[in-house]
Amino acid sequence: MTVPLDEIDHPVLAKASEQFADKNGKHERIRSVETRCCSRSRCSDGAARVWLDADLPWLVAAGRREDGSVDDFYAALEADGRAVRARYNAEHSDGLKTATHTAHLLPAREDHVRYRAEAGVRFVRRLRATLLDLAHATLRDGREHTREFDTLTLGLQMCADDGHETYLAVRITGSVPPNLTVLILRNAPGCEAEGWFPEYALPKRDLLPADRRGPTSWTHARLPRYWTRSGSRPSVGAN
Repeated sequence: MTVPLDEIDHPVLAKASEQFADKNGKHERIRSVETRCCSRSRCSDGAARVWLDADLPWLVAAGRREDGSVDDFYAALEADGRAVRARYNAEHSDGLKTATHTAHLLPAREDHVRYRAEAGVRFVRRLRATLLDLAHATLRDGREHTREFDTLTLGLQMCADDGHETYLAVRITGSVPPNLTVLILRNAPGCEAEGWFPEYALPKRDLLPADRRGPTSWTHARLPRYWTRSGSRPSVGAN
């Protein structure tokens, strides 16, 4: 499956995401299986089991609620847990004391790898959308526009020189690994990936306290002619 799990439109996923979004929220345990990893999430006639790994919830099982039926999600979950526990005790001398065993449902290494990969994809998408928003904003007024991320502040400013050529200046302040800087510059709209040059500060703006504390980097790149067509040239902040 190549679709990020948070983009799948399913009521059980939506309900579980909503229910476990609050870290301080109270969650009801599923008492028919061992207590170390069981919390309920209910939606209409659906139900799910969520395991809390530190502050990260994992939806590890889901099914339909059919009270009184052997096919009921909770009944099937308990039956499966008892069967797995029986097989485990038959193969191991140190048998389990719990009535059920559901460790096979917990996230494995490949699940954690996928989670990190999807988190990376979400960040890149957010970054690209942010760069477009900031570029559009600075294109309208020529001023620097910024956006805060977890470990950095990203600022963009569109400027025009005396020859009416336009360039985009980028400020990155905070703890930023080198590969993230490359990613930002490669996704800046209208700029060539290899066309960036260092700057000492953004024009028409005093240094901010965060700039002095650093680390802060400034770069700029020339923009193609379509950025400077009539009506698009910045009216503020031009050199």
